[in-house]
Amino acid sequence: MQICHAAIFAVAFELTGSAALAADANHGAELAKRWCATCHVVSDDQKQAVADVPPFAAVARNPDFSPEKLALFLLDPHPKMPNFPLNRAEAADIAAYVASLRK
Repeated sequence: MQICHAAIFAVAFELTGSAALAADANHGAELAKRWCATCHVVSDDQKQAVADVPPFAAVARNPDFSPEKLALFLLDPHPKMPNFPLNRAEAADIAAYVASLRK
């Protein structure tokens, strides 16, 4: 059973690692403006969003942030956010864009 869990983890790591390497932050910015800007501040030129939702720059500066975790989070249905029809590459692109905002 431990081997099965290890194999699943290895495959998941390989998939997320590959997606992160090939991620396109520019495409992620376009997707973020289309899907996420209603609630989140996704870029410097955006003036406001929902008050209790973190701006993408703040998400990027969180010590626990990783593009891989964010991409997986975006693919799972979660109650606080709409379930957007993102594929793995798009989720990785948005995560790469958020990572690019780390300053």
